Amino acid sequence: MEKSPHLHRYRWPFAINKLAFWFFIFIAVIVFLFFHSPSSSSSNRYRNWGGPEWEKRVQKSARARSQTSSSGHLFVLVTGAAGFVGTHVSVALKRRGDGVVGLDNFNDYYDPSLKRARRNLLDRAGVFVVEGDINDSDLVHKLFDVVPFTHVMHLAAQAGVRYAMKNPSSYIHSNIAGLVSVLEVCKSANPQPAIVWASSSSVYGLNSKVPFSEKDRTDQPASLYAATKKAGEEIAHTYNHIYGLSITGLRFFTVYGPWGRPDMAYFFFTKDILKGKEIPIFEGPNHASVARDFTYIDDIVKGCLGALDTAERSTGSGGKKKKAAQLRVFNLGNTSPVPVSQLVSILERLLKKKAKRIVLPMPRNGDVLFTHANISSAQRELGYKPTTDLQTGLKKFVRWYLNYHQLTEKKSSW
Repeated sequence: MEKSPHLHRYRWPFAINKLAFWFFIFIAVIVFLFFHSPSSSSSNRYRNWGGPEWEKRVQKSARARSQTSSSGHLFVLVTGAAGFVGTHVSVALKRRGDGVVGLDNFNDYYDPSLKRARRNLLDRAGVFVVEGDINDSDLVHKLFDVVPFTHVMHLAAQAGVRYAMKNPSSYIHSNIAGLVSVLEVCKSANPQPAIVWASSSSVYGLNSKVPFSEKDRTDQPASLYAATKKAGEEIAHTYNHIYGLSITGLRFFTVYGPWGRPDMAYFFFTKDILKGKEIPIFEGPNHASVARDFTYIDDIVKGCLGALDTAERSTGSGGKKKKAAQLRVFNLGNTSPVPVSQLVSILERLLKKKAKRIVLPMPRNGDVLFTHANISSAQRELGYKPTTDLQTGLKKFVRWYLNYHQLTEKKSSW
């Protein structure tokens, strides 16, 4: 795929910035590999896979329904399947008749019980989630031996901007080493699958031009999380160029909705408003509002399925490229940034309770002041059209939140 001339205009003026960025990534990878050898005990944590019964479960989950659309069946490996987006995408694929197998390590970045509850939801939908790590190449190779996946939906990642200041190595492990691990298996598969993976709107970093377009510069990451996602995009380019892997990156913009992540503002604001706790409302210089392009999960799922359905076949075989392969990146947002203070006002009305707001200056923790997606490329190429406004989406989230926590409280009292 030819790069836009617009991109080339930025190459040399920012060469020093880019050199420093890639030097940082290189050092981070070396440090990570030095302190995390494959022989460590943690790498053996998931060695409970394999065997005839396990293979039968994988094959059953990967079985597609006999009646599907004219485009044919997809056989999809979804990494991070017990995560927020992964659960919704997996269920949507299975419901329309595709074969789906999930992979997730159920880490404790946030309460694993929520991930287990999502897995129960997936079980009921007929999706088997293998418990394992994407860095376990033996496991990923085995999954490809059992099922000839046509597509990989790579959603496994270490999320969160602020957490990178506490546990930076987890971002290198999941977002860089993990991506490489998945791509290494995919390049060797025969036939090679098409890959759709989750990048992030965070790659736009300190970019001040709005709305954010895929053609804009992305060499000024404001957080380690953003830097690893930017590195992932460059790694994807490399595997596409050398091995002929068909790769599509999706830059998600502040995804929210039922079964969401507890570390997201809308989620913990809801929790703290109900408990009567103070909630911090950050503001930028000169009292500037912090705003986000909140995007409802159902709209994101439609974009993910659109990317899978329009992904062309990879062009390599046995790790060797035969011809140029598809390489794409798309913004998936709502195009309507909303101030965080307005988000809180909506939650107050839905919860029928006043929030105890405390206004604070925005900390220097990697967060940015605003996000705003230009989605014209996704509209044109994927048929992507978000339809859920924040009021409607939060109403659905609050209904789920109250029901979920009422149920978990009942279970804990048994």
